[in-house]
Amino acid sequence: MAKAVTLKIKLQSTADTGFYYVTKKNSRTMTDKMKKKKYDPIAKKHVEFVETKIK
Repeated sequence: MAKAVTLKIKLQSTADTGFYYVTKKNSRTMTDKMKKKKYDPIAKKHVEFVETKIK
């Protein structure tokens, strides 16, 4: 069977609050780790989120 093109990933907050978003990523076009600035409701501000694996 073929490998899936879109993978589910977890975007973990760099503010060490434990908050995360779950999203999808195209593994063929985005080969490096994803980084996004998003809102962290626990820290109550926009922080950078980095990609980690879903366990």
